[in-house]
Amino acid sequence: MKTLGSFINKKTLSRGVVIDQQSVFYVFQIVIKDEYGRQGLENIVPISFRDRKIFLKTGSSFWENEILLKRKQIVAKINKEIGGEEIMDVVISQ
Repeated sequence: MKTLGSFINKKTLSRGVVIDQQSVFYVFQIVIKDEYGRQGLENIVPISFRDRKIFLKTGSSFWENEILLKRKQIVAKINKEIGGEEIMDVVISQ
């Protein structure tokens, strides 16, 4: 399967270029589905993207802890799929 980054001209991905929220959410959902399956998709929902951070809402404290424990790996996988270092962090919103 090709990554999203392979479809985007990598020269355009830089800190000055803004990636839209829809694209980030799409890649985020691919990563979550790969990592946690259907239950992860149902319980980990992206609500906004700003300042290079994805803000999430979780279905329970279990999912919140899971995201907190694996946040660096999730960010790395998202950035790999995008093809650049565009995401800094994932943040759990209440």
